[in-house]
Amino acid sequence: MSGPCPTPHINAMPGDFAKTVLMPGDPLRSKFIAENFLEDRKLVNNVRGVQGYTGLYKGVPVSVMASGMGIPSIGIYSYELFHFFGVENILRVGSAGAMSDKLKVRDIVLGQGACTNSAYGEQYGFRGCFAPIADFGLLRSAAEIAEEMGLSYAVGNLFSSDTFYDDDPQASKAWMKLGVMAIEMEAAALYMNAARAGKKALAICTISDHLLTGEVTTAEERQTSFTQMMELALEVAVRN
Repeated sequence: MSGPCPTPHINAMPGDFAKTVLMPGDPLRSKFIAENFLEDRKLVNNVRGVQGYTGLYKGVPVSVMASGMGIPSIGIYSYELFHFFGVENILRVGSAGAMSDKLKVRDIVLGQGACTNSAYGEQYGFRGCFAPIADFGLLRSAAEIAEEMGLSYAVGNLFSSDTFYDDDPQASKAWMKLGVMAIEMEAAALYMNAARAGKKALAICTISDHLLTGEVTTAEERQTSFTQMMELALEVAVRN
């Protein structure tokens, strides 16, 4: 699908983005990935400071652009990338809070599905609940590469929440009873947008804190873990 380019949110033209885009929430993390992993990188978007770059990883074109925080923000950026800029795959690379005793801080979670308390899906007009899921090809590739890299990872359900500070301190327990592994704020909208556009998406998240144990990562530990996640996503990008 073609559309208005540049858009109100992305000051780029068709062809400026590679077919696969890594999407961290933080614009500074987007900049970090570009500067540390991409060769011949070019800044292709900086509207509202949401930095987007395209470059080469192992000779393959890859882009990275921030999504901002929350479902409305990633909903806008991923929609425009899928529909107006020819992007085929979006890999979310972000942090998540563990909701399962099967996970440890610094583990990586591959989001097989994404539950949500958001009303984002109501726009599609279906009766019932839509189950947003990852693309299986990307998921399988990520799991295989994680095995090759010797990473500590898990595959399972994420919870994409609209609230970071929930008025109900027990709200997470209902999701835990059904085996939801980790909480974050973007994957469900990304998966719905991909489904509607006929494109592919996968959320790859590093556990930065643990709801059950109260453990959190230090700045140094977080940097190491996030780097592993970035390398995993980049390997998925060049193989798909």
